[in-house]
Amino acid sequence: MSELAELAAALVAIDSVNPALVPGGAGEAEIAAFVAGWLREAGLEVEVVGSDARPSVLGTARGSGGGRTLMLNAHLDTVGVETMADPFEPRREGERLYGRGSYDMKAALAAAMLAAREAASLALRGDVVLAAVADEELGSVGTETAIAHLAGLVDGAVVCEPTELQTAVAHRGFVGFEIETTGVAAHGSMPQLGVDAIVKMGHVLVELAELDRRLQALRTHPLLPPPSVHASVIEGGQELSSYPERCRVTGERRTLPRETAADVERELAEAIAAARRRDPALDARARALFWRGAFQADPSQPLVQTVLAAAGEQKTVGLPFWTDAGLLGEAGIPTALFGPAGKGAHAAVEWVDLTSVERCREVYAATAAAFCG
Repeated sequence: MSELAELAAALVAIDSVNPALVPGGAGEAEIAAFVAGWLREAGLEVEVVGSDARPSVLGTARGSGGGRTLMLNAHLDTVGVETMADPFEPRREGERLYGRGSYDMKAALAAAMLAAREAASLALRGDVVLAAVADEELGSVGTETAIAHLAGLVDGAVVCEPTELQTAVAHRGFVGFEIETTGVAAHGSMPQLGVDAIVKMGHVLVELAELDRRLQALRTHPLLPPPSVHASVIEGGQELSSYPERCRVTGERRTLPRETAADVERELAEAIAAARRRDPALDARARALFWRGAFQADPSQPLVQTVLAAAGEQKTVGLPFWTDAGLLGEAGIPTALFGPAGKGAHAAVEWVDLTSVERCREVYAATAAAFCG
Protein backbone atom coordinates (compact mmCIF):
# COMPACT_ATOMS: atom_id res chain seq x y z
CA MET A 1 0.00 0.00 0.00
CA SER A 2 1.34 3.45 -0.90
CA GLU A 3 2.18 6.05 1.75
CA LEU A 4 -0.83 8.07 0.68
CA ALA A 5 -3.23 5.12 0.98
CA GLU A 6 -1.78 4.17 4.36
CA LEU A 7 -2.14 7.71 5.67
CA ALA A 8 -5.71 7.99 4.41
CA ALA A 9 -6.57 4.66 6.04
CA ALA A 10 -5.01 5.77 9.33
CA LEU A 11 -7.17 8.90 9.31
CA VAL A 12 -10.33 6.93 8.50
CA ALA A 13 -9.60 4.61 11.43
CA ILE A 14 -9.90 7.53 13.87
CA ASP A 15 -13.45 8.25 15.04
CA SER A 16 -14.05 11.99 14.55
CA VAL A 17 -17.84 12.18 14.41
CA ASN A 18 -18.97 15.75 15.00
CA PRO A 19 -20.42 15.90 18.55
CA ALA A 20 -22.50 18.98 17.78
CA LEU A 21 -24.15 17.03 14.97
CA VAL A 22 -24.40 13.65 16.75
CA PRO A 23 -24.68 13.80 20.57
CA GLY A 24 -21.85 11.78 22.07
CA GLY A 25 -19.71 12.00 18.93
CA ALA A 26 -15.98 11.60 19.49
CA GLY A 27 -15.04 15.00 18.08
CA GLU A 28 -11.73 16.08 16.61
CA ALA A 29 -9.28 15.89 19.54
CA GLU A 30 -7.76 12.51 18.65
CA ILE A 31 -7.47 13.10 14.92
CA ALA A 32 -6.12 16.63 15.47
CA ALA A 33 -3.39 15.20 17.70
CA PHE A 34 -2.52 12.64 15.01
CA VAL A 35 -2.35 15.28 12.25
CA ALA A 36 -0.34 17.68 14.42
CA GLY A 37 2.18 14.98 15.30
CA TRP A 38 2.54 13.87 11.68
CA LEU A 39 3.09 17.43 10.49
CA ARG A 40 5.71 18.11 13.15
CA GLU A 41 7.61 14.99 12.12
CA ALA A 42 7.37 16.24 8.52
CA GLY A 43 9.18 19.42 9.53
CA LEU A 44 6.28 21.88 9.50
CA GLU A 45 5.59 24.53 12.11
CA VAL A 46 2.45 23.44 13.95
CA GLU A 47 -0.15 25.32 15.98
CA VAL A 48 -3.25 23.76 17.49
CA VAL A 49 -6.00 26.36 17.71
CA GLY A 50 -9.55 26.42 18.99
CA SER A 51 -10.86 24.66 22.08
CA ASP A 52 -9.37 21.52 23.59
CA ALA A 53 -12.56 19.63 22.73
CA ARG A 54 -12.85 20.96 19.16
CA PRO A 55 -9.29 21.69 18.00
CA SER A 56 -8.03 22.58 14.55
CA VAL A 57 -4.45 22.25 13.29
CA LEU A 58 -2.44 24.82 11.34
CA GLY A 59 0.71 23.35 9.84
CA THR A 60 2.99 25.78 8.00
CA ALA A 61 5.69 24.96 5.47
CA ARG A 62 7.58 28.20 5.94
CA GLY A 63 8.97 29.90 2.84
CA SER A 64 12.07 32.02 2.51
CA GLY A 65 10.05 35.25 2.20
CA GLY A 66 8.59 37.46 -0.50
CA GLY A 67 6.12 34.95 -1.93
CA ARG A 68 2.37 34.45 -1.64
CA THR A 69 0.82 32.29 1.07
CA LEU A 70 -1.47 29.39 0.11
CA MET A 71 -3.91 27.64 2.45
CA LEU A 72 -4.91 24.03 1.87
CA ASN A 73 -8.16 23.59 3.78
CA ALA A 74 -9.53 20.17 4.81
CA HIS A 75 -11.89 19.25 7.62
CA LEU A 76 -11.29 16.69 10.36
CA ASP A 77 -14.88 15.88 11.37
CA THR A 78 -17.39 13.46 9.87
CA VAL A 79 -21.10 12.92 10.07
CA GLY A 80 -22.59 10.03 12.05
CA VAL A 81 -22.22 6.32 11.45
CA GLU A 82 -25.52 4.87 12.66
CA THR A 83 -26.32 3.15 9.35
CA MET A 84 -22.78 1.89 8.68
CA ALA A 85 -21.10 -1.45 9.27
CA ASP A 86 -17.53 -1.13 10.64
CA PRO A 87 -17.24 2.59 9.82
CA PHE A 88 -13.77 2.97 11.34
CA GLU A 89 -12.23 -0.13 9.84
CA PRO A 90 -10.79 1.13 6.55
CA ARG A 91 -11.10 -1.49 3.81
CA ARG A 92 -9.39 -1.39 0.44
CA GLU A 93 -10.85 -3.08 -2.62
CA GLY A 94 -8.76 -2.37 -5.69
CA GLU A 95 -8.44 1.40 -5.91
CA ARG A 96 -11.35 2.05 -3.56
CA LEU A 97 -10.86 2.87 0.11
CA TYR A 98 -14.01 2.34 2.19
CA GLY A 99 -14.93 3.84 5.57
CA ARG A 100 -16.56 6.86 7.15
CA GLY A 101 -14.83 10.00 5.99
CA SER A 102 -12.84 8.31 3.24
CA TYR A 103 -14.53 10.46 0.57
CA ASP A 104 -15.67 13.34 2.78
CA MET A 105 -12.81 14.11 3.27
CA LYS A 106 -9.97 12.31 5.03
CA ALA A 107 -8.29 10.97 1.90
CA ALA A 108 -8.05 14.53 0.55
CA LEU A 109 -6.68 15.60 3.92
CA ALA A 110 -3.97 12.95 3.55
CA ALA A 111 -3.16 14.26 0.06
CA ALA A 112 -2.91 17.81 1.42
CA MET A 113 -0.64 16.68 4.27
CA LEU A 114 1.76 15.05 1.81
CA ALA A 115 1.62 18.08 -0.49
CA ALA A 116 2.46 20.38 2.44
CA ARG A 117 5.41 18.17 3.35
CA GLU A 118 6.59 18.32 -0.26
CA ALA A 119 6.23 22.12 -0.25
CA ALA A 120 8.51 22.28 2.79
CA SER A 121 11.27 20.68 0.73
CA LEU A 122 10.96 22.97 -2.31
CA ALA A 123 12.52 26.15 -0.89
CA LEU A 124 9.51 28.23 -1.93
CA ARG A 125 9.40 31.95 -1.24
CA GLY A 126 5.86 31.87 0.13
CA ASP A 127 4.29 29.82 2.94
CA VAL A 128 1.99 26.83 2.51
CA VAL A 129 -0.46 26.44 5.39
CA LEU A 130 -2.42 23.25 5.91
CA ALA A 131 -5.59 24.11 7.84
CA ALA A 132 -7.05 20.85 9.19
CA VAL A 133 -10.24 22.20 10.68
CA ALA A 134 -12.99 21.12 13.05
CA ASP A 135 -16.75 21.28 12.65
CA GLU A 136 -17.22 21.77 8.91
CA GLU A 137 -20.18 19.39 8.99
CA LEU A 138 -22.20 21.78 11.16
CA GLY A 139 -20.99 25.18 12.36
CA SER A 140 -17.56 25.55 10.71
CA VAL A 141 -15.97 26.95 13.87
CA GLY A 142 -12.63 25.52 12.74
CA THR A 143 -12.36 27.55 9.56
CA GLU A 144 -13.71 30.61 11.35
CA THR A 145 -10.89 30.20 13.87
CA ALA A 146 -8.29 29.66 11.14
CA ILE A 147 -9.42 32.79 9.29
CA ALA A 148 -9.19 34.87 12.46
CA HIS A 149 -5.80 33.42 13.36
CA LEU A 150 -4.36 34.05 9.88
CA ALA A 151 -6.10 37.36 9.19
CA GLY A 152 -4.37 39.21 6.37
CA LEU A 153 -1.75 36.51 5.87
CA VAL A 154 -3.39 34.22 3.28
CA ASP A 155 -3.33 35.13 -0.43
CA GLY A 156 -5.26 32.14 -1.75
CA ALA A 157 -6.90 28.90 -0.60
CA VAL A 158 -7.75 25.51 -2.02
CA VAL A 159 -10.58 23.70 -0.24
CA CYS A 160 -10.07 19.96 -0.64
CA GLU A 161 -13.72 18.85 -0.70
CA PRO A 162 -14.59 16.11 -3.21
CA THR A 163 -15.10 17.61 -6.66
CA GLU A 164 -14.45 14.57 -8.88
CA LEU A 165 -11.11 16.11 -9.93
CA GLN A 166 -12.76 19.26 -11.24
CA THR A 167 -11.98 22.84 -10.27
CA ALA A 168 -15.03 24.33 -8.57
CA VAL A 169 -15.57 28.07 -8.22
CA ALA A 170 -19.15 28.24 -6.95
CA HIS A 171 -21.56 26.49 -4.61
CA ARG A 172 -24.96 27.11 -3.08
CA GLY A 173 -25.58 28.48 0.40
CA PHE A 174 -28.35 27.61 2.83
CA VAL A 175 -30.74 29.04 5.39
CA GLY A 176 -32.14 26.88 8.16
CA PHE A 177 -35.55 28.10 9.29
CA GLU A 178 -38.38 27.37 11.71
CA ILE A 179 -42.12 27.77 11.25
CA GLU A 180 -44.52 27.39 14.17
CA THR A 181 -48.30 27.22 14.17
CA THR A 182 -50.37 27.73 17.31
CA GLY A 183 -53.65 26.01 18.10
CA VAL A 184 -55.77 25.53 21.20
CA ALA A 185 -55.32 22.47 23.42
CA ALA A 186 -58.53 20.62 24.24
CA HIS A 187 -59.77 17.12 24.97
CA GLY A 188 -60.21 15.09 21.82
CA SER A 189 -63.89 14.59 22.64
CA MET A 190 -64.54 18.34 22.51
CA PRO A 191 -63.70 19.57 19.01
CA GLN A 192 -65.68 22.76 19.59
CA LEU A 193 -62.99 23.82 22.09
CA GLY A 194 -59.86 22.78 20.25
CA VAL A 195 -57.79 24.14 17.35
CA ASP A 196 -55.49 21.61 15.67
CA ALA A 197 -52.07 23.22 15.19
CA ILE A 198 -50.85 20.27 13.10
CA VAL A 199 -53.72 20.60 10.62
CA LYS A 200 -53.04 24.33 10.48
CA MET A 201 -49.45 23.54 9.50
CA GLY A 202 -50.78 21.61 6.53
CA HIS A 203 -51.78 24.86 4.81
CA VAL A 204 -48.25 26.19 5.31
CA LEU A 205 -46.67 23.02 3.93
CA VAL A 206 -48.78 23.33 0.78
CA GLU A 207 -47.39 26.83 0.28
CA LEU A 208 -43.82 25.63 0.89
CA ALA A 209 -44.32 23.04 -1.85
CA GLU A 210 -45.54 25.78 -4.17
CA LEU A 211 -42.56 27.97 -3.27
CA ASP A 212 -40.20 25.09 -4.03
CA ARG A 213 -41.89 24.54 -7.40
CA ARG A 214 -41.31 28.19 -8.31
CA LEU A 215 -37.71 28.11 -7.10
CA GLN A 216 -36.92 24.93 -9.02
CA ALA A 217 -38.18 26.61 -12.19
CA LEU A 218 -35.52 29.32 -11.79
CA ARG A 219 -32.20 28.45 -13.42
CA THR A 220 -30.45 31.71 -12.91
CA HIS A 221 -26.86 30.55 -12.44
CA PRO A 222 -24.69 28.99 -15.15
CA LEU A 223 -22.85 26.60 -12.80
CA LEU A 224 -25.31 25.79 -10.02
CA PRO A 225 -28.59 23.92 -9.60
CA PRO A 226 -31.64 26.08 -8.91
CA PRO A 227 -32.53 27.22 -5.42
CA SER A 228 -34.83 24.96 -3.40
CA VAL A 229 -36.75 24.69 -0.13
CA HIS A 230 -37.88 21.69 1.89
CA ALA A 231 -39.31 20.77 5.28
CA SER A 232 -36.86 18.69 7.32
CA VAL A 233 -38.43 17.88 10.71
CA ILE A 234 -41.98 18.27 12.02
CA GLU A 235 -42.95 18.14 15.69
CA GLY A 236 -46.24 18.75 17.45
CA GLY A 237 -48.92 17.65 19.82
CA GLN A 238 -49.13 16.51 23.42
CA GLU A 239 -50.81 13.10 23.43
CA LEU A 240 -53.27 10.97 21.48
CA SER A 241 -56.41 12.28 23.17
CA SER A 242 -55.73 16.02 22.84
CA TYR A 243 -55.92 18.66 20.17
CA PRO A 244 -52.32 19.80 19.54
CA GLU A 245 -51.55 23.25 20.85
CA ARG A 246 -48.39 23.73 18.80
CA CYS A 247 -46.69 22.40 15.68
CA ARG A 248 -43.16 23.24 14.58
CA VAL A 249 -41.45 22.59 11.26
CA THR A 250 -37.75 23.12 10.67
CA GLY A 251 -36.61 23.31 7.10
CA GLU A 252 -33.88 24.37 4.74
CA ARG A 253 -33.68 26.77 1.84
CA ARG A 254 -30.72 26.33 -0.53
CA THR A 255 -29.60 29.67 -1.93
CA LEU A 256 -27.74 31.03 -4.93
CA PRO A 257 -25.12 33.80 -4.86
CA ARG A 258 -26.63 37.18 -3.92
CA GLU A 259 -29.61 35.59 -2.13
CA THR A 260 -29.73 36.50 1.57
CA ALA A 261 -31.33 35.30 4.79
CA ALA A 262 -33.59 38.37 4.60
CA ASP A 263 -34.79 37.20 1.17
CA VAL A 264 -35.69 33.81 2.64
CA GLU A 265 -37.50 35.31 5.63
CA ARG A 266 -39.53 37.42 3.19
CA GLU A 267 -40.43 34.32 1.14
CA LEU A 268 -41.54 32.46 4.26
CA ALA A 269 -43.68 35.41 5.37
CA GLU A 270 -45.30 35.44 1.93
CA ALA A 271 -45.95 31.69 2.16
CA ILE A 272 -47.65 32.14 5.52
CA ALA A 273 -49.70 35.03 4.13
CA ALA A 274 -50.82 32.82 1.24
CA ALA A 275 -51.75 30.05 3.68
CA ARG A 276 -53.69 32.57 5.76
CA ARG A 277 -55.76 33.44 2.70
CA ARG A 278 -56.84 29.79 2.70
CA ASP A 279 -57.42 29.83 6.45
CA PRO A 280 -57.95 33.34 7.89
CA ALA A 281 -57.70 31.97 11.46
CA LEU A 282 -54.17 30.63 10.89
CA ASP A 283 -51.75 31.64 13.66
CA ALA A 284 -48.23 31.07 12.29
CA ARG A 285 -44.80 32.68 12.33
CA ALA A 286 -41.41 31.95 10.74
CA ARG A 287 -37.82 32.84 11.52
CA ALA A 288 -34.37 32.07 10.17
CA LEU A 289 -32.24 29.99 12.52
CA PHE A 290 -28.86 29.73 10.80
CA TRP A 291 -27.47 30.69 7.43
CA ARG A 292 -24.38 30.48 5.29
CA GLY A 293 -23.95 32.44 2.11
CA ALA A 294 -23.39 30.91 -1.30
CA PHE A 295 -19.88 31.01 -2.78
CA GLN A 296 -18.68 32.29 -6.13
CA ALA A 297 -15.13 33.04 -7.25
CA ASP A 298 -13.96 34.90 -10.32
CA PRO A 299 -12.44 32.24 -12.62
CA SER A 300 -9.87 34.78 -13.81
CA GLN A 301 -8.31 35.06 -10.33
CA PRO A 302 -4.64 33.98 -10.30
CA LEU A 303 -5.41 31.34 -7.68
CA VAL A 304 -8.12 29.73 -9.81
CA GLN A 305 -5.95 29.89 -12.92
CA THR A 306 -3.09 28.27 -11.00
CA VAL A 307 -5.29 25.37 -9.91
CA LEU A 308 -6.63 24.92 -13.43
CA ALA A 309 -3.12 24.84 -14.83
CA ALA A 310 -1.97 22.35 -12.20
CA ALA A 311 -4.94 20.14 -12.99
CA GLY A 312 -4.48 20.48 -16.75
CA GLU A 313 -8.02 21.80 -17.13
CA GLN A 314 -9.70 24.89 -18.54
CA LYS A 315 -13.28 24.33 -17.34
CA THR A 316 -14.66 25.36 -13.96
CA VAL A 317 -17.74 23.85 -12.28
CA GLY A 318 -20.17 24.55 -9.44
CA LEU A 319 -21.19 22.33 -6.52
CA PRO A 320 -24.69 21.83 -5.08
CA PHE A 321 -23.56 21.63 -1.43
CA TRP A 322 -22.08 24.22 0.94
CA THR A 323 -18.43 24.15 2.04
CA ASP A 324 -16.00 26.22 4.08
CA ALA A 325 -15.04 27.95 0.81
CA GLY A 326 -18.03 30.16 1.54
CA LEU A 327 -16.36 31.53 4.67
CA LEU A 328 -13.00 31.96 2.96
CA GLY A 329 -14.61 33.84 0.09
CA GLU A 330 -16.50 36.10 2.50
CA ALA A 331 -13.16 36.85 4.20
CA GLY A 332 -11.81 38.12 0.88
CA ILE A 333 -9.47 35.17 0.29
CA PRO A 334 -9.38 34.01 -3.37
CA THR A 335 -10.53 30.40 -3.19
CA ALA A 336 -11.12 27.37 -5.39
CA LEU A 337 -12.13 23.81 -4.62
CA PHE A 338 -10.42 20.66 -5.88
CA GLY A 339 -10.82 17.15 -4.54
CA PRO A 340 -11.07 13.44 -5.30
CA ALA A 341 -13.67 11.17 -6.83
CA GLY A 342 -15.81 8.65 -5.00
CA LYS A 343 -19.28 8.14 -3.59
CA GLY A 344 -21.24 7.92 -0.38
CA ALA A 345 -20.72 11.21 1.43
CA HIS A 346 -23.05 10.99 4.47
CA ALA A 347 -24.30 7.60 3.21
CA ALA A 348 -24.22 4.06 4.62
CA VAL A 349 -21.46 3.04 2.18
CA GLU A 350 -18.68 5.55 1.55
CA TRP A 351 -15.59 5.16 -0.60
CA VAL A 352 -12.93 7.20 -2.33
CA ASP A 353 -10.96 6.43 -5.47
CA LEU A 354 -7.31 6.30 -4.43
CA THR A 355 -6.01 7.03 -7.93
CA SER A 356 -7.92 10.31 -7.83
CA VAL A 357 -6.50 11.04 -4.37
CA GLU A 358 -2.97 10.64 -5.72
CA ARG A 359 -3.90 13.09 -8.47
CA CYS A 360 -5.09 15.52 -5.80
CA ARG A 361 -1.72 15.31 -4.07
CA GLU A 362 -0.02 16.18 -7.35
CA VAL A 363 -2.35 19.11 -8.02
CA TYR A 364 -2.03 20.50 -4.49
CA ALA A 365 1.77 20.30 -4.66
CA ALA A 366 1.92 21.83 -8.15
CA THR A 367 -0.45 24.63 -7.12
CA ALA A 368 1.71 25.39 -4.08
CA ALA A 369 4.88 25.45 -6.14
CA ALA A 370 3.44 27.79 -8.76
CA PHE A 371 1.45 30.06 -6.44
CA CYS A 372 4.03 30.41 -3.66
CA GLY A 373 7.10 30.09 -5.91
